[in-house]
Amino acid sequence: MRSTLVRGVLVGGVAGLLFGFDTVVISGTTQALRTVFHLTPAGLGWTVSSALWGTLAGALLAGRPGDRYGARACLRVIAIAYIISGIGCALAPSWAMLMVFRVLAGLAIGASSVLAPVYIAEIAPPERRGLMVGAFQFNIVLGILVAYLSNYLIGGLGLGADEWRWKFTVTLAPAVLLFGLLFTIPQSPRWLAIKGGRAEAKAVLHAIGAPETDADVAVLARGEGEARQRLSWRLHRKPILLAFGVAAFNQLSGINAILYYLNDIFAAAGFSKVSAAQQSVIIGATNLVFTMLALLVIDRIGRKRLLLIGAVGLVVALSGTALIFLTGQHKNLLLWMLIGFIAAFAFSQGAVIWVYIAELFPTAIRTRGQSLGSSTHWFMNAVIATLFPLVAAASKGAPFVFFAGMMAVQFVVVLLYFPETKQVPLEDMEAAIS
Repeated sequence: MRSTLVRGVLVGGVAGLLFGFDTVVISGTTQALRTVFHLTPAGLGWTVSSALWGTLAGALLAGRPGDRYGARACLRVIAIAYIISGIGCALAPSWAMLMVFRVLAGLAIGASSVLAPVYIAEIAPPERRGLMVGAFQFNIVLGILVAYLSNYLIGGLGLGADEWRWKFTVTLAPAVLLFGLLFTIPQSPRWLAIKGGRAEAKAVLHAIGAPETDADVAVLARGEGEARQRLSWRLHRKPILLAFGVAAFNQLSGINAILYYLNDIFAAAGFSKVSAAQQSVIIGATNLVFTMLALLVIDRIGRKRLLLIGAVGLVVALSGTALIFLTGQHKNLLLWMLIGFIAAFAFSQGAVIWVYIAELFPTAIRTRGQSLGSSTHWFMNAVIATLFPLVAAASKGAPFVFFAGMMAVQFVVVLLYFPETKQVPLEDMEAAIS
């Protein structure tokens, strides 16, 4: 495998690691922030979801610059935003300033969730595209595990009132790494081709080990005359609905609400601070292992079948969690229910979402299509994360009942309406899903 291709996938992976790390690191600070800033349940919900509203804006705003300037150039700006937000959160003198820098982190996360999967999809060969774009999700999960592990280790250092600041400081390391790596990769050959840079596209194809004849470049450039094409409901109804559906159901599983409030969920079941942090690491490790398993089979089993398998597991695990909280019994099984939930999610929706959305749209509007799917994901994420502590305060089991019901609905929708996209060349995808 060519080193340029490996570096491109690596850069997308580091962007994914930052995505996971920056979104979940706050889970280890919720109790401290509640005390330091005297937060109510509603205030805590807004604090946790502040970054998520930023991600929504970042995802919505990233599409047009990505199509105009290319993913690589935009990701450099995003890396700088990650660095500034990490410093700002660590030094924030007030709750308001913390919120400002968490929103900035969210802008970076949302934009990178659009641009990094698109970049990888456009350099990956069709037969390995699921695995390579899935590397973005793998690194999101790795970032989540690193955040849990980092929170656990820092929590054991006895840093006192400033412990939460150190937990945010650690995010600087991968942000600086991403910025440096972005100067070692080329622009996407498909982006270059539709912008008229056929010679440059040919050179990049050679560098990544892809077919590079004039005919091959001409195929990539089929959208050259449509580079100003708009994302249109009339022309792109099917991919729009599919992107919206896979992104919405991803969050209606409750995945990020559970990850953000994992320590609080364990605390509500009677676990201590230390044991809750330890079990969060176990959850993160489970997420990583089952994401790896999914990526090994996603190009063989396919996207649709993974979604169906996962939906069944999610309904079972969420129903079990709901029963534990509604009855107050068998709390010793909570960890196993959440492990089952994470395993089912990682093996299905977690591995599929960014791959599937990145495949659906024509090259000329792919970044804007990814922006639509990503912004749907982040909007649902922000709403659910904001409401979760309020609903859970009224009934600890109610959120899990709702999530289980949504996963039952997802099974039916995927079974009836979702097409399979495995191993279909991007230039042929429009015909494959019509």
